[in-house]
Amino acid sequence: MNVVITGAGGGLGRATCRVFAESGATVIAVDRHWAQPEPFTTFFTTIAADLTTAEGCDKMIGEALTHGPIDALVHLVGGFSGGSPIAETSDQTWDLMMSVNVRIAFTVIRAALRPMLQARRGKIAAIGARAALEPSPNFAAYAVSKAALVALVKNVAAEGKNSGITANVVLPSTIDTPANRKAMPQSDFARWVAPESIAKLLVWLTSDAAADVSGAVIPIYGRA
Repeated sequence: MNVVITGAGGGLGRATCRVFAESGATVIAVDRHWAQPEPFTTFFTTIAADLTTAEGCDKMIGEALTHGPIDALVHLVGGFSGGSPIAETSDQTWDLMMSVNVRIAFTVIRAALRPMLQARRGKIAAIGARAALEPSPNFAAYAVSKAALVALVKNVAAEGKNSGITANVVLPSTIDTPANRKAMPQSDFARWVAPESIAKLLVWLTSDAAADVSGAVIPIYGRA
């Protein structure tokens, strides 16, 4: 199986690439930049791509196709900004969250869907966030963008059901990554969800065993 993994250079991305490779998949790891030398990249095919533009997404998929058909797309790109009440949320914060968490997902998925529709097969899995279903005060831009991602994936699933394409979204709570530990050093890391747990779920969602699962919104919260 050939799987394209976006956001592959992050804490969740690295774990996801490793777990997919261990499952026997051919991993095409996508990130904005790959440092050279980068030991992590020696185990996978890597693509450096600017996914903030439609052209960058199309180029990324075109390059991925040189390695064979795309059996699965795992979209991990996302970001967080905010921490203000709605009345104090800036246009810049709102637009950033919609761009990073929704628009990039749309352009990446759209680019991947074209060859999948031609092949009449493919699996798509995206990472959302618990906030999509359980919003809390002061994080509206983030929560709304993640809720929009859920709606996008469910629409992809609805359109793909007669074309052999599945689409599902996984909603983690706080992920136990080095970046999150640095940002929240006083937290109880043991309550966070392990990247490897998320990766194993993504492997299953993109496997033949999950052929009948599409449009699912799956929480994975750890003990948070």
